[in-house]
Amino acid sequence: MIEAPAQTAAKAQGVGVRVDRVSKAFRGRGRAVQALDGVSLRASPGEIVTVVGPSGCGKTTLLELICGLTSPDSGTLEREPAALMPQRDLLLPWLSAIDNAALPLRVHGLGREQARRAAAPWLERFGLGGFQHARPAELSGGMRQRVSFLRSLLAGKPVLALDEPFAALDAITRAEMQGWLARVLESEPRTVVLVTHDVEEAVVLGDRVIVMSARPGRVVRELHVELARPRRRTDPAVVALREAVLDALGVPG
Repeated sequence: MIEAPAQTAAKAQGVGVRVDRVSKAFRGRGRAVQALDGVSLRASPGEIVTVVGPSGCGKTTLLELICGLTSPDSGTLEREPAALMPQRDLLLPWLSAIDNAALPLRVHGLGREQARRAAAPWLERFGLGGFQHARPAELSGGMRQRVSFLRSLLAGKPVLALDEPFAALDAITRAEMQGWLARVLESEPRTVVLVTHDVEEAVVLGDRVIVMSARPGRVVRELHVELARPRRRTDPAVVALREAVLDALGVPG
């Protein structure tokens, strides 16, 4: 029996994500590229941890480790089952929005109509009512990302690994989607590790912000964001945290 996402998440035993001194290198063409070097981080159950750092610093590799798609060379990693939402939505172009969202339910053994019935109320909740039968090419960028996120949610995993989910969107749509995601996670809590290049996004969404160095990726700073939601970008406390993250990255504010 496939349970609703909230029911599945509620059964989590409180592990979240624990990464301790993890290193990872990739070898090919006679040389090794060190992606991560002694990275440690925690994401407690229900916590949103955002990760920022320069391109190529191993952020995506970190998510792949959390999802069990690759193994560390050294260090230890403990986590509950995790679903990965990649930067590109990877919706199947020949399937409708509801069938794309319901794919995890099909994988778990539900028939097409059964999976559609289970997914339909979620499309309504995600603001996609009336678009159930639209193909991905007929959806806006924001709608495609909502379908992609719903597909990750319906996988029923207590941990979500989000890899720059809004990077391809324009600034206005991106801001709207950040607010939307915060509201969804308020009603459907998950342990979330979210990778982003957008420092403001990291502060607006995260309970903690992990700042990584250039490759090989190391954690250079961790900032706690003890601010109530929703968070305004113009809030002096948000601006101050943004400046602190930029300072840790070595970028002028």
